[in-house]
Amino acid sequence: MSAFWNALFFLAGHNTALVSLGAGLLGASAGAIGSFVLLRKRALVTDAISHATLPGLAAAFILMAKLTGDGRWLPGLLAGATLSAAIGLAGVVWIARRTRLSEDTAIGAVLSVFFGAGVVLVTVIQSMNAGGQAGITSFLVGGAASMLRSEAQTIAVASLLAGLAIFALRRPFSLVCFDPEFAAVQGVRVWLVDLAMMALALAVTVIGLKVAGLVLIVALTIIPPAAARLWTNHPGRMAIAAALIGAFCAHLGVVFSTLRDGIPTGAIIVIVACAVFMLSLLLSPVRGLWREIATRARLGRTAHQAMLSSMIASGAWRADAAMIEQLMRAGLVDHNGRLIAEPGRSAPR
Repeated sequence: MSAFWNALFFLAGHNTALVSLGAGLLGASAGAIGSFVLLRKRALVTDAISHATLPGLAAAFILMAKLTGDGRWLPGLLAGATLSAAIGLAGVVWIARRTRLSEDTAIGAVLSVFFGAGVVLVTVIQSMNAGGQAGITSFLVGGAASMLRSEAQTIAVASLLAGLAIFALRRPFSLVCFDPEFAAVQGVRVWLVDLAMMALALAVTVIGLKVAGLVLIVALTIIPPAAARLWTNHPGRMAIAAALIGAFCAHLGVVFSTLRDGIPTGAIIVIVACAVFMLSLLLSPVRGLWREIATRARLGRTAHQAMLSSMIASGAWRADAAMIEQLMRAGLVDHNGRLIAEPGRSAPR
């Protein structure tokens, strides 16, 4: 148990603390950009981006393995993944704009084709005589426990830069998400803002491959914003809340994955994020289920009181002593069976 608390409070060693810090920064960036992508109604685009990284990732590994004998150099792998994801994103945009197919159809086509090509290349990698074949599978489901110090530093710096870019562009992002026509009238280049938004979503997805894996990184850009949406109606506060939730989920996922070998980081992050979402769904004072239940109960009491008021005023209401006592305990009538007046309103006679 002490190992858990040490890892939770960054006391389990320098390398573990650095990995947790990098994951937390990644989660914050993913939650922030995911908020704007969610408000722009393009959340599934990140799914296509994440799956489109696999062929570039595998191709970069093969190329580096042929040239150097070891294909595990993280910057090279991320460069290949970025190029592949950019091609996939361009394919989604082209299909949606140039054909009669909808965007979700384009996403499904690009996702399946690119992921299939990536699986073929991963099979080729497994048959190669090069070092690090097993490490390529960590990009599928995440593997923070096996992360090197240099890799953690790269992820932390890249996540911080992505977060700063999201903060700098938060105002045009919010404007385009809610009213793109008004934004265009104000001189905002909507297509350029959309491009920047998708580019940052792509960057966060690629950065998070080592932490959460390409299969589950999309959850880090969707679930924290969805949970934050339940707590506020303000886009700026939503982005901040999503960043905090994302950082917490990513950090806690890394903590759990470092306690025992073989635990996939991405899966733990998704489980923690799901738990946070369920608590938000139940307890949020803005859109939570308990608030909806309380509101409906209050409306029911108000309607009941209005009905009693109408019946008493018309003389159509009669009740025995037991019913009067029950209504008195509820605070609706006095001991004479008359409706109790509300502040500023006289009781009906």
